[in-house]
Amino acid sequence: MIAVSTFKDKRVALFGLGGSGFATARALIAGGAVLTAWDDNPDSVAKATAEGIPTADLRGLDWAGVSALVLSPGVPLTHPKPHWTVALAQTAGAEIIGDIELFVRERRAHAPDCPLIAITGTNGKSTTTALIGHILTASGRDAQVGGNIGTAILTLDPPKAERYYVIECSSYQIDLAPTLNPTAGILLNLTPDHLDRHGTMQHYAEIKERLVAGSDTAIVGVHDSFSALIADRVERSGTRTRRISKRQVLADGFYAEGSRIIEAQTGATTPIADLDGIQTLRGSHNAQNAAAAIAACLSVGLSIDEIRSGLASFAGLKHRMQPIGRRGHVVFINDSKATNADAAAPALSSYERIYWIAGGLPKEGGITSLAPLFPRIAKAYLIGEAASAFAATLGDAVPFEISGTLEKAVAHAAADAGSDDTAVAVMLSPACASFDQYKNFEVRGDAFVGHVAGLEDVTMLVETSTGGK
Repeated sequence: MIAVSTFKDKRVALFGLGGSGFATARALIAGGAVLTAWDDNPDSVAKATAEGIPTADLRGLDWAGVSALVLSPGVPLTHPKPHWTVALAQTAGAEIIGDIELFVRERRAHAPDCPLIAITGTNGKSTTTALIGHILTASGRDAQVGGNIGTAILTLDPPKAERYYVIECSSYQIDLAPTLNPTAGILLNLTPDHLDRHGTMQHYAEIKERLVAGSDTAIVGVHDSFSALIADRVERSGTRTRRISKRQVLADGFYAEGSRIIEAQTGATTPIADLDGIQTLRGSHNAQNAAAAIAACLSVGLSIDEIRSGLASFAGLKHRMQPIGRRGHVVFINDSKATNADAAAPALSSYERIYWIAGGLPKEGGITSLAPLFPRIAKAYLIGEAASAFAATLGDAVPFEISGTLEKAVAHAAADAGSDDTAVAVMLSPACASFDQYKNFEVRGDAFVGHVAGLEDVTMLVETSTGGK
């Protein structure tokens, strides 16, 4: 845990007692802050009180002398309207920050030179974060990985020299981190997202820009117009800027040429890595993720050989295009994290012939947007509430069966794939939420792993689960 010493003996209000909120409260108390915490959920307040965290309704707090309101990232700061705690803090003149900001202040206070790589973007940030963390760890470095990827940042080990931090940042977290200053900051891409919380696409982009604008080295994907303009602005401001691309040849930066990642610099090009044969980094989207990871790792001092070795041994992000087993010419892919059509598209684009398990609780639009990828699907196995609607969309374009359950879908898809005479993938990429049959996509993915492990003659590439709900 990182004890937040920068608020020692200062009065701090905290709102939001979810997982990261509890971690933040403990870190503030450990550092000597005079804390008062609250949440709109009485059960969360009761749990915090039972654990010794000082709680009181912040509406009744004497805000005079409160230094900061620490807000959980899920609590509205500006849109659709500020949370009631925001108005109280603003009236009292207290700054409003989050746990990422607490971390960067501790870093500046105790180990300002320890490398910090921060990653944001609408898509791909979790894979890129995990990949960078793996490359650093595989090279023998002390890598601490956290943030929006699922590990609260203040639960990591404290900053010290030669300790590397790899932090995934959502737009909500960046909005609450006004002095975020990474050694290397990555902006992968921007597409409309979270506009209910940011109001407009322009405001969403402005928030994302802060991460790279405060970096020593800014690494920016240039496929969308918002990100391309951000790269230009950041570079004009004097920040060292490296552009990345999954298909566009760049005069300066890192780009994909087939399976190879090329560095262009001062008119010369150098092949850096070849992703061919790395199952966990298939597809053009992963080529961009790899390019970002390469640029970031080079910027913090890793050698090209260390980076190549780390890329080759990357096991992938759990539940995201994750190879989990093999049987002869058949590879089994867990892409349970694909909970809508847009999220399923990268996996379907990455294999030429697929026995596709899809369905669950449907999202708006269904799978109509995936029609250009239907020729890659040898057969579909449909499960859950979406089965009938998906069957209607597939129509005569793709052979299908309504399997109903994941267990039946795995058994039938494996049998059919085994009789195919080409290299194929049996892929769970549901394009749906899981809640009709499973608690969440993680449980669904673990069930898929368990069912595959139950097949005969399958060599598992990951730890197995029970396959239960």
